[in-house]
Amino acid sequence: FLLLSAAVTIASTQAQNPVIRNQFTADPTARVFNGKVYMYPSHDIPSPIDRLKEWFCMADYHVFSSTNLTDWTDHGVILTQNDVPWVQPDSYSMWAPDCVYKDGKYYFYFPSTPKGEGKRGFSIGVATADSPEGPFTPEAEPIKGVFGIDPCVLIDTDGEAYMYWSGRGLSVAKLKPNMTELASEPMQVQGLPSKGFKEGPYAFKHNGKYYLTFPWVQDKTETLAYAMGDSPMGPFDFKGIIMDESPSGCWTNHHSITEYNGQWYLFYHHNDYSPNFDKNRSARIDSLFFNAA
Repeated sequence: FLLLSAAVTIASTQAQNPVIRNQFTADPTARVFNGKVYMYPSHDIPSPIDRLKEWFCMADYHVFSSTNLTDWTDHGVILTQNDVPWVQPDSYSMWAPDCVYKDGKYYFYFPSTPKGEGKRGFSIGVATADSPEGPFTPEAEPIKGVFGIDPCVLIDTDGEAYMYWSGRGLSVAKLKPNMTELASEPMQVQGLPSKGFKEGPYAFKHNGKYYLTFPWVQDKTETLAYAMGDSPMGPFDFKGIIMDESPSGCWTNHHSITEYNGQWYLFYHHNDYSPNFDKNRSARIDSLFFNAA
């Protein structure tokens, strides 16, 4: 089988990274639709409220597209916090999203703070569209039984869909064909390191193997790590590190892995444009390769 390793060619790609230069773009999920790469990041902004001045602050989502990974078109805001019925108004908690296509519809998955006195933490909701650029219409309620952040959806080669997310570890569940409800009880992903904080799962299939990749605090800040398995729900066999922790002060990393025109790419973020505040981050891209074992 194949092992995964990234060519972290920082020096050779410095001139092109970050790829979005007019706003902050964290947690970039890249998907290929209709011959283009669409990037769905979260959108860091300076906080307009005191309680988030030193924390993550995100009010909406943009989508960007490209045919060469250098020139990107901003299609504007596709979803904003106060237009989602179940989201607490002005909570600024529209964190890392994902988007997939199935049966003529685009499904946009996103976490946020739910309405309701006494409710804590995050729920995960879905918005749908007829185009990868939107407009996206959110469901009235979040996905029942899911509590956490960082949704990632894998549509297997047989058409079955699975959602992964983080919160007290990494979880996975099968989705119903309607893509908005769980078809199985959530379960903790098995086979990953027991120690160290893990979040941001991103799953994909390559040469018959399932890859689960994720940010992992092995020491002080987040590396990017991966595991492999024979089933989308695991168990997985931990393999190692794709990207080492940043030497320059960005505590988080969050990513996606996408093939485009025969080349695999690692999308991730760094605080290039905000070196003194790592809650304002910018999307980067590097080439990624699979090595024969």
